[in-house]
Amino acid sequence: MRFEGGMVRPAPRRGAVVLMAAALVLPAGCARKTQPGDPLPGLNRSERARFARGQQVFKREFTPETGLGPLFNSTSCSECHEEPATGGSGDEVEVHATAFLIRSPGGGGPAPACDPLADQGGPVVQQHVTPALHDALGIDAEPVPPRATATGRRTTPSLLGFGLLDAVPDETILALADPDDRDRDGISGRPNYSADGRVGRFGRKAFVPTLREFNAGAFLNEQGITSPAQPIEETIGGKPIPSGVDPLPEPELSGEELDLAIDFVRFLAPPPRGAMDAGARRGEEVFETIGCAACHVPRLRTGTSGTRALRQAVVAAYTDLLLHDMGRDLADVCLGQATPSEFRTEPLMGLRLRSHFLHDGRAATVEDAIRRHAGEAGAARDRFGSLPDDRRRDLLAFLKTL
Repeated sequence: MRFEGGMVRPAPRRGAVVLMAAALVLPAGCARKTQPGDPLPGLNRSERARFARGQQVFKREFTPETGLGPLFNSTSCSECHEEPATGGSGDEVEVHATAFLIRSPGGGGPAPACDPLADQGGPVVQQHVTPALHDALGIDAEPVPPRATATGRRTTPSLLGFGLLDAVPDETILALADPDDRDRDGISGRPNYSADGRVGRFGRKAFVPTLREFNAGAFLNEQGITSPAQPIEETIGGKPIPSGVDPLPEPELSGEELDLAIDFVRFLAPPPRGAMDAGARRGEEVFETIGCAACHVPRLRTGTSGTRALRQAVVAAYTDLLLHDMGRDLADVCLGQATPSEFRTEPLMGLRLRSHFLHDGRAATVEDAIRRHAGEAGAARDRFGSLPDDRRRDLLAFLKTL
């Protein structure tokens, strides 16, 4: 089952992709269980040094004098990504806004289109401003774009293990897709694509193709920090930044500093699994039987990589990185090809370390999140609801090991 904008369906029939391995990540020679915030096992000395240096960039507190803002949501990466260790999740909730439109292109029938409202400061709405911007415009936050048809709330995702997701080949994601539901199982997972046509995988709508772009975008969108990858400051609701408000010249973060921060995230190990007792092992079977594993694909394999620890590794991410329709009640914003009700299958690695669930944190427990599934997830949700009490307890016990 899926807990943060995710999806469930009958057990997959894709044996070449769903690898029945027991460990969370199984690179050669891995013996010691990592702890949250640890680097991947198998990194060489140089990679471990970059991990340590990158962590310092990730934890750096920015000020207006060192580039913060003038619009921002946080003053450092680690301010939001802090639980249970640096790089994990957080309790912050931010606001996104987009416009979902129905158009008739070229005289044909109506077709949906998503406007990220970039010309009005979207899709991320920053909730804080620097004192200089407040003095210049008299605002305390960026306004929601007036053309927005919806806003959405987003909790902070854990980044632990994201380097392994970055290393999963596009072909693996595409092989899991079934946009036309040809197998008639009621599930139609499909990829999202970036503006230039690449397969997306990061973000709750799977719009961002690579970890590099995800991190560079976060520096700009969340802290107002420019870099060689994102060298242009955002507008203030679509209007230019007032003169003198942002004194530091662009880019405010050097290319080397950005690369180090990216390597820190890329080399973060997935969180460790909890112990499996007999009940949890029975629950794992229930997870497969009622259809949870069809979208929360238990294991993916990475491809080629210049980093040995990321090469041909098996990661128990419990996601297919595809979009699924989750129903009207969970719908909010669109992004790329993702409609308001479509969300990427949320990875479940580290589920036991979270305190709130679903993309906006509205569910206080895992069971509450399951019961809020709808759309394509409705059938598996109903199977969960029909389970005998002991089987439901077994399934929840299994999920507490992830």
